[in-house]
Amino acid sequence: MELKIQFSTHNIECGTDEAGRGCLAGPVTAAAVILPITFKNLILNDSKQLSEKNRVILKPIIEHESVSFGVYHIFEQEIDTINILNASIKAMHGAISTLKTIPEYIIVDGNRFKPYEKIPHSTIIKGDSKYLSIAAASVLAKTYRDDYMEKIHEEFPMYNWKQNKGYPTKEHRAAIKKYGVTKYHRKSFRLLPEQYKLDI
Repeated sequence: MELKIQFSTHNIECGTDEAGRGCLAGPVTAAAVILPITFKNLILNDSKQLSEKNRVILKPIIEHESVSFGVYHIFEQEIDTINILNASIKAMHGAISTLKTIPEYIIVDGNRFKPYEKIPHSTIIKGDSKYLSIAAASVLAKTYRDDYMEKIHEEFPMYNWKQNKGYPTKEHRAAIKKYGVTKYHRKSFRLLPEQYKLDI
């Protein structure tokens, strides 16, 4: 299915999405992207459908060809304080706030959002596989977050964040069981299955 360029009748429409919501460690990262009406790209799709290689190829294309883009991280401590849903929405608001062009309309991947300023918005389930601007935001959110996880991997290589990016893989959980938690882990998340207890 070919992705559409526009949802609303407004010229300046921004798509926003986040990455890292289900992770045990690291930030939740959101991006917001305004694409020109003329934008076309045959590879661009929901970042989860793309190979890492294609996401890396697309990142500079989106940055170069977009009218404006913004990326914003909300880190573990704040996630633990305000919960992951509020952190995801706050990250999207943060990304929108960094845009150099003010959008006239916002389209959001998923079904939960809080109004940003007085700009009208729509939430779209699976929006990242329907609209180019949300797909572009999903690619930027994922690539920027992956880059961050690779940096902090150097500090704690035993968790292999370079590979698992903080997601709850068997390997990641085994490392938490063996080495305990770091400052980058989300303490409000169930870091281990019920049968294991962690001293936090």
